[in-house]
Amino acid sequence: MYCADCESVDDYFFEQVTYFWVFVPTTETFGKLARFYGSKNFEARQESTHCISAKIPSNTIESFLTSLNGVLEQTELAGTKVTTMATAQQPDIEATARITTFDVLINRYKAKWLINSIEQERYETWFQPIVHAQTALQTPVIYSHEGLFRVRDDNNAIVPPQLAFMLAEQSDLLFSLDLVARRSAVQHFAAAKLRGKLFINFDPSSIYDPSYCLRSTAASIYELGLKPADIVFEVTETNKASDLNHLKGILAFYRNAGFQVAMDDIGSGWSGLNLLQKIRPDYVKIDMELVRDIHIDTFKQNIVSSLINIAKTNGITTIAEGIEVTAEAQWLIDNKVDLLQGYLFGKPALYQQQVSQQRLRDIQASVTPLKVAARRL
Repeated sequence: MYCADCESVDDYFFEQVTYFWVFVPTTETFGKLARFYGSKNFEARQESTHCISAKIPSNTIESFLTSLNGVLEQTELAGTKVTTMATAQQPDIEATARITTFDVLINRYKAKWLINSIEQERYETWFQPIVHAQTALQTPVIYSHEGLFRVRDDNNAIVPPQLAFMLAEQSDLLFSLDLVARRSAVQHFAAAKLRGKLFINFDPSSIYDPSYCLRSTAASIYELGLKPADIVFEVTETNKASDLNHLKGILAFYRNAGFQVAMDDIGSGWSGLNLLQKIRPDYVKIDMELVRDIHIDTFKQNIVSSLINIAKTNGITTIAEGIEVTAEAQWLIDNKVDLLQGYLFGKPALYQQQVSQQRLRDIQASVTPLKVAARRL
């Protein structure tokens, strides 16, 4: 089985020259583009009343795409369809299949470094421990680790994860990047031989077809000798879960396969409690904004006490995250939270020193279809 959204990266920009076929929503937009092409002396041709093509040399693509932001309004960029060809011929079936919008195409060009990073394996997973609350301030006992994806740019500098995933979403690469991140977490966890469970983050909006997108991750888990009981899938970006049935279908797939589910950042949004009762996770993570200074903030104390009580009444394990000082941890322990996570107990770290070179080769030889697809660029 194959999922194009997860495991392919379309080729839009070519080595010598790229022919842009642009399908505009209005005659006004058409006029703006025609005047722009003429002012830059680009070789352009009207193909129909709503289509104009242009030949753009590779060394001018960046300035061409940058200038479009000043030529067209954002609504026009989002409403204008575009595809590309390496030759002057009309778009073929492959080019038609990858028609996108101008705003996505501009961001795809900005994301070339991200595709290069995947191709060149400039990514890794760091791990942060989650500890049992009752012994946390005496002798911390690790219950699990959360896998935190890190990707490096062309200068080998770590890019903030929020920035990388935001760019992936804007450039229609979220399906692919989220898949790579999930697999990376499993591969690095197995290689580092860490104890306890592994919490893997996933954005429900990045799951197109659960029957494939998640099955491939599950296959990697089995291939690396892990068991479903070792894995907890942590739902992030729940504010974007507009299709509740789709989300419930994703979680049902995980649970039917023997995995557990966690809900991230409970208490951070208006819909949190409503979503909690609908998806009924095995774990809930109390948002770090509620945890910060909780020992001196009675309002936060009342909210978190209620969340802990709701979770315990319904058999849900509670995790408080973002703990940085002992006083915060002590209040949470006294109020019966189950698990604790934060800098107080360990910062995210790369456990690379535990990975043998042979094991690294085994990991690199495992399923990495996006890397292969990215080589098409």
